Amino acid sequence: MKLPGIGVFGTDPVVKILVPYLQAKGFRVEALWGLTLQDAHITAKELGIPFWTNKVDDVLLRKDVELVLVLCPPNLHSQIAVKALGIGKHVLCDRPAGLSQCEALKMVLAAQYYPSLIGILNHSLRFHPAFIHMKKNMEKFVGQPKLCQCRIEMGSMLQNSFNWLCDDIMGGGNVTLFGSHLIDLITYLTGQRAVRVHGITRALTQTTLSIKGTRRITSPDFSVIQMEMDSGLLVSITLTNHMQKGHFLQEMLLSGSRGYIRATDASIYGLTYNNNPNIKDGSSEAETLIYEDSQDSDLLLVDRNARANGANNSSPLLPPIYMTGLLKLLGSLRETFNIPNGKEWKKESMVGLLGSSFEDGLYIQAVIEAIRKSSKENRWMKVNIITEEPDPNPVLTAAVRTSAISM
Repeated sequence: MKLPGIGVFGTDPVVKILVPYLQAKGFRVEALWGLTLQDAHITAKELGIPFWTNKVDDVLLRKDVELVLVLCPPNLHSQIAVKALGIGKHVLCDRPAGLSQCEALKMVLAAQYYPSLIGILNHSLRFHPAFIHMKKNMEKFVGQPKLCQCRIEMGSMLQNSFNWLCDDIMGGGNVTLFGSHLIDLITYLTGQRAVRVHGITRALTQTTLSIKGTRRITSPDFSVIQMEMDSGLLVSITLTNHMQKGHFLQEMLLSGSRGYIRATDASIYGLTYNNNPNIKDGSSEAETLIYEDSQDSDLLLVDRNARANGANNSSPLLPPIYMTGLLKLLGSLRETFNIPNGKEWKKESMVGLLGSSFEDGLYIQAVIEAIRKSSKENRWMKVNIITEEPDPNPVLTAAVRTSAISM
């Protein structure tokens, strides 16, 4: 199997975790982009990447780069993904799909124009074995889903200096970085999409010991989200970043007409409501363990590589459950390039069947925008997905149209 050369955009700790894994799996990481040339140089030398730059085109135009990993700040996601698809490169882009629906729509249109190119988002829980088992057992344990409750509690994602993680508009905050995963996962498990939402998002921590003065943190660290889905499912999501550093807990409960299925991190349990005539009314069956959380072999490889390089194998933006999912996604991506007819990757590969497309990213962006607006206006908001870019100057367009009619 001939694996493609990879160009990586970003120098964050996540990159330092993933590049050694990709190299161990046979990928050739050919080029690295950083916000500054110094960051790119230091990271490239550390990871053994032969080429580094701070210019986007210098990576995209290299002939030995066929797959692009976009792991840089969100304000560059759409720009890089659209340009990469336009010159024939495959794209795996971190969440979110840009900073707005307009940016996400550009990614959607570019992917539609080049259907033979891989274009997916890093909503990696779809690839985690636990949630694959959860989806397979939905009909058995849940039936028609009626209620979904989710909770994530974790430590702060902020760093020692002011950057995009501190700014809600630039893609920071728990709604964009973790709420987006849950919004996508709920749709993946149930097949339902949100029609209206109500949200409360607050930046309770506005300054830290190292981030203070004129700058204020605006990215939310506490969020409560309610969603009404298109087939009647009700969803409640609570996100908080007020635990100690390194702490992470994710819980999900889906209940329905037959029973419920729940996930605590990567352990999955199910229970069907009592239909056994030999058991007294009011009692129920015991929970069934569907999938038990265990140390994944790919995660062990990452741990081993990190220890060998004297690095930290964890990142607040990529807790173990998300890391495992991302490693499974990359493993599936590796197999995708073994398909003889590349145009059939959407039908024949795990990436095509499970992956979160740019269309999914546009929907998630629409939900996040509705949540933000709901939090500002303190009312339920309808989720509106745009199909074309809004007119940047509607007043001028109306005047031109009127003058054309009068002529």
